[in-house]
Amino acid sequence: MKHKIGNVGAVEFEAIEVEELFGGRLVKIAATGKLTRASYDSFTPELDSLVVTHGKIRLMFEMIGFEGWTLGAAWEDLKFGCKHFNHIERIAIVGDRQWEKAMVVLCKPFTRAKVRYFDITEVDSAKEWISEGL
Repeated sequence: MKHKIGNVGAVEFEAIEVEELFGGRLVKIAATGKLTRASYDSFTPELDSLVVTHGKIRLMFEMIGFEGWTLGAAWEDLKFGCKHFNHIERIAIVGDRQWEKAMVVLCKPFTRAKVRYFDITEVDSAKEWISEGL
């Protein structure tokens, strides 16, 4: 399944694309702008379903032109991380900004997944690492 979501508002624009790969064992999430709670409400049920089907999944999160989270989105992200603490095997974070590297350190307490950061110029390496063994 692949779908896109976008909202244009007076203050912010956010777009998110979610794509299932390897039969749903890997999910690629591409986000731009600032994520909102509605963003999470749109794709977390799909991820919950994939965890039920496969037991464990992998996530590749591409943050290109990413501006962060609203408070509501950050809360949803924290809840998702706690709920699926043992269900995510690997997380590849692909970004184009220096602060996004810190996401690897920030994620660690909320997951047992192996987490790695890749610069956008290393997207092929990220794809190779996240799909290794699938």
